[in-house]
Amino acid sequence: MTTTASVDLQAIGRQAKQAARRLATLGSDAKNRALLAIADALTAHQDEILRANQHDLQAAREAGVTGYIIDRMVLTPERLAAIASDVRDVAALPDPIGQGFEQRTLANGLIIGKVRVPMGVIACIYEARPNVTADVASLCLKAGSASILRGGKDAFHSSSTIARTISRAASEAGMPDDAIQFVESPDRALVAELLTMREYIDLLVPRGGGLIDFVVKNATMPVLIGGVGVCHTYVDASADLEKALAIVDNAKTRRHTICNALDTVLVHRDVAAGYLPRLAARWAEAEVEMRCDPASLEIVSRAQAPNLVANAAAPDDFGKEHLAMVASVKIVDSLDEALDHIYQYGTGHSDAIVTEDYSAAQRFLHEVDTAVVYVNASTQFTDGAQFGLGAEIIDSTQKFHARGPVGLQEITTYKWVVQGTGQTRPA
Repeated sequence: MTTTASVDLQAIGRQAKQAARRLATLGSDAKNRALLAIADALTAHQDEILRANQHDLQAAREAGVTGYIIDRMVLTPERLAAIASDVRDVAALPDPIGQGFEQRTLANGLIIGKVRVPMGVIACIYEARPNVTADVASLCLKAGSASILRGGKDAFHSSSTIARTISRAASEAGMPDDAIQFVESPDRALVAELLTMREYIDLLVPRGGGLIDFVVKNATMPVLIGGVGVCHTYVDASADLEKALAIVDNAKTRRHTICNALDTVLVHRDVAAGYLPRLAARWAEAEVEMRCDPASLEIVSRAQAPNLVANAAAPDDFGKEHLAMVASVKIVDSLDEALDHIYQYGTGHSDAIVTEDYSAAQRFLHEVDTAVVYVNASTQFTDGAQFGLGAEIIDSTQKFHARGPVGLQEITTYKWVVQGTGQTRPA
């Protein structure tokens, strides 16, 4: 089946499968040379990529797109340099392919173990994040897998230009011509066809909240998902309030449009009167709207911070991924109440505690069922590059087979290797 005359997805799948077979045989040096060539090409073709991005941004704004989607779309020389730097970091990482592990000798003399091997073909469907194009392609290449990339319409020209740039650079550096392929159409019907291509695609990664339900319900191949990120920070009774102020503010305001940005701050009642007025003053300057439960609204309203925007929280403000300069605020009476709140409203992405109490920290680490759990640090660190993974395919919120920032090792599989000296199995 081919959905559009201009894009033959079946041909793309066949070509990716052939490219993956060759990629699996290539050594680390060859793949690293290609990655460095990709990084150099992103820098060399900066002007072309930024022009395409401006085209996308203008069209999006004319279509009424605003807020976090625009922020995710924007490319600047600094952001493009950071993308190229991440690709170089991937090149510098140890190659997982061929790594042996869990080797042992059985009683019958058989030597048995596991060896990491490429996944094969990895397809990624994503929306308004052109950086995903380079992140996914570079990680897949280092992990010995071919990639099929399908970007959304909002950042289509940006993603397409990046994909052509890096695919050409990889090919010129000796990689298979079809190791990195981009679906050159934003036609939504193509997504449905991709989901049927189990013969060619070994793993599918959807990135974007609007895609996930459709993909999970319709995909015929394994899917790796990252859900909505409703992220909490709990300020414990024993917290260092200066530390808590810096952590909570960074988690919200450093970049509010990303999935690991703070959505709800929980504050122990014993420190609320000393902490919340200081947070209100900080957030008034940053233009963060505070949506408060009754107890926190009473304290915040007395803070008299200039330009403060503080309102009563609606029921759906807790458990909401704001993706804006908005944060929900709630006072709790205990660590148990904080844990209960996160259990009820969390989405398993990133949650943090600020505390000087070792026992409270250990309980939080043990009991909060989330992909990344923090003690005395900002949730903004949930990122493949920040975790030393070079980049990430996705921040996974599922429990099988990978969780949190997904890097090189998580996009490989393994095979059993058994070496004998003539053993036969007894009857």
